[in-house]
Amino acid sequence: MLTHFNEKGLARMVEVTSKETTHRVAVARGSIYMKPETIMAVKNAAIKKGDVIQVAQIGGIMGSKKTSEIIPMCHPLMLTGVDLNFDVLESEIVIESVVQTVGVTGVEMEALTAVTIAALTIYDMCKAIDKEMVIGNVRLIEKMGGKSGHYVRQGEDV
Repeated sequence: MLTHFNEKGLARMVEVTSKETTHRVAVARGSIYMKPETIMAVKNAAIKKGDVIQVAQIGGIMGSKKTSEIIPMCHPLMLTGVDLNFDVLESEIVIESVVQTVGVTGVEMEALTAVTIAALTIYDMCKAIDKEMVIGNVRLIEKMGGKSGHYVRQGEDV
């Protein structure tokens, strides 16, 4: 059942007043794929715009806090924690976010937004040397809290 439509079929923000307040956590992951020489420039701090990972960390945190401003039906949330981790591999940077709150609705969108904005920040900082970067495989890995309980992604794309 789609809950973002009212009885007239028009878009609405879901009413969550009666939902139980719980500790909620979401983990998301995604990658930005790039040329090995771009990876080396990131590792060697040779990107003219600055420390790519540090700036992407801040961008991801800022993005998670602005999710309700860019995703139309998201509730504004008081986030109690946001962290991102970056795994710099041979031809990709894997980005993982962990977002937390205590509230009546989950933080999956905030975790996904954090990963996406961090990847876009990396793209912006490295585009002068690599315009062929690809952002992809952004997905929810795990969520905890709320009525639907604990979810852990299964399969090869974890």
